[in-house]
Amino acid sequence: MLARPDLAEQAVEGLVRATTYRATRPMHGRVGVADIRADADPASGRIDQLLFGEVFDVLDQRGDRVWGRARRDGVVGWMDAGVLAKGAPLATHRVAASRAVLPLNALIHHDWSGVIGEDLAPVGHFENDLVAVAERLLGVPHSLGARSSLATDCSGLVQQALYACGLPGPRHSDLQAELGHAVDRANLRRGDLVVWLSAPGEERWTGHSALAFDGERVIHATGHHGAVVIEGLNEADARYRADAFAAPVFRRLNP
Repeated sequence: MLARPDLAEQAVEGLVRATTYRATRPMHGRVGVADIRADADPASGRIDQLLFGEVFDVLDQRGDRVWGRARRDGVVGWMDAGVLAKGAPLATHRVAASRAVLPLNALIHHDWSGVIGEDLAPVGHFENDLVAVAERLLGVPHSLGARSSLATDCSGLVQQALYACGLPGPRHSDLQAELGHAVDRANLRRGDLVVWLSAPGEERWTGHSALAFDGERVIHATGHHGAVVIEGLNEADARYRADAFAAPVFRRLNP
């Protein structure tokens, strides 16, 4: 929801109090990856990223900084206006390769993008193995707030695998922990979600997300290792519980 005490989007008029209501202005990313920040100050914390072709609905502007919402994953924050182009063109293809000139899952809406045809997939054509997608990102650096095949945090890795398989991709671990249905640790299998939730009171990062590589290992982006790695579940579990995370939640997306 785009709403502050002084300004809110017209869609919530009558639902949320604000001094002024205004229509959003659709724009889209025109560079490979651009940061979304918590505040108008470009030095404020990175909370998300916008990939090439993704839509950012702008509601406010202060100089060369714009405030709005990333339409694909719903994150609200500030961006540099210079990395955006006008409009919300309908994508025809998405980047399906992890080593293309544009990042995995970038959206292509015109004939020329610099991406070769073999690195693209038509919109609506998806993969069916979350782990196979994540495996292509092994060794990609871990970076808080990132969510691309160039650098990623834990929930960003899971989000990108979900998008590539045509599934809902919440940005944060707490919402990822609500996907699918619960399974027991003893029945864990490849592709299940494994999420350690943070203790209450965390303002931004709500936990740690991973994918089950098999019944005994996970694949995840971790600051401990500094990259996307495959690690024993027991080893990861001991470390996150020692850091005051809750016991892991196991979720299955497919029957």
